[in-house]
Amino acid sequence: MGPETPRYFVPLIAGHARSAALLTAAALLLTACGTGGDSSADRPTGADGYPVTLKNCGHTVTVRAAPRRAVPVDQGSTEILLSLGLAGRLAATATWTDPVMKGLEKANAGIPRISENRPSSEKVLDQEPDFVSASFESTLAKGGVAPREQFEKLGVPTYVSPADCTAKDNSKDGDGVRTGALTMDSVYREVRDMAKVFGVPERGEKLVAELTARVRKATDGINASGATLMYWFANSESPYLAGCCGAPGVITRELGAKNVFDDTHEEWPQINWETVADRNPDVLVIGDLTRKSQTAESASRKIAFLESNPATKNMDAVRHKRYVLLSGQAMNPSIRTVEGVERVAAGLRTFGLAG
Repeated sequence: MGPETPRYFVPLIAGHARSAALLTAAALLLTACGTGGDSSADRPTGADGYPVTLKNCGHTVTVRAAPRRAVPVDQGSTEILLSLGLAGRLAATATWTDPVMKGLEKANAGIPRISENRPSSEKVLDQEPDFVSASFESTLAKGGVAPREQFEKLGVPTYVSPADCTAKDNSKDGDGVRTGALTMDSVYREVRDMAKVFGVPERGEKLVAELTARVRKATDGINASGATLMYWFANSESPYLAGCCGAPGVITRELGAKNVFDDTHEEWPQINWETVADRNPDVLVIGDLTRKSQTAESASRKIAFLESNPATKNMDAVRHKRYVLLSGQAMNPSIRTVEGVERVAAGLRTFGLAG
């Protein structure tokens, strides 16, 4: 997810003012902690499609009625729900690194944003949610908003993007280690899961078809096998750069290029600038973030640093100004990773590196 936004954790307590309402909701909505891997349907449904049961990141999630007051607590999760036409079902949202995805401005405008960074559990509960979703396991864990189990005890189903738990170890500090390469299939699974949870499966299939068509169009005829890339998310003192196998890995593989740090499986390792200069990538893919939790969040600040720092100013990509700017969400596993494929492909063509 790139360097994380500051974490906030306020334990859920049985005497919370909203608990009674939430416990009433438990009659309709139930989740149970369980075992399992990636998300998949697990139980026959009734005529109305409910209950919906999914195995999700080690939890069994059961939703007994279509959510009406969902709270997605990461931007990527919010944008999937907005893209599915579900703005009217969202009570609030939180944790943003970028402006909302183009085309979703109107849908997003009426949804309260309870925090730019990770909210406290109390702020989430104040919305009386009947469903809580997140893009990252750390968001719904100790040190994040709250552990999933604590929402489940109040009868609130929770969901985490399978892109953050499939072939990935999140047990240690940092942003996790990939044990296998991420593919867009995990993102598409989340789209389909959310569409099923909210009772609009046909919208999920339509959105997946649109996204796959965009990837095909962006990569048609491209051959960037001779190009090397580096992805910089944030922080100038000790930069967070992409390892082999997260969302930047999806972009790189789709284009046939090479990530100069594909020898590390860490999602976003911190690497010194001398090592960066030694790797000397052809193109720098730069996160253009609007949040303010790290140094050099915006692309303009990153570029100013690169062009003035003695260790980086003589790199080929810097001297030739071969920069591709991406939103933070395009560098995270999300539907906007498709936007990343499109923009990096366009940049490589502009720089004459696309074959």
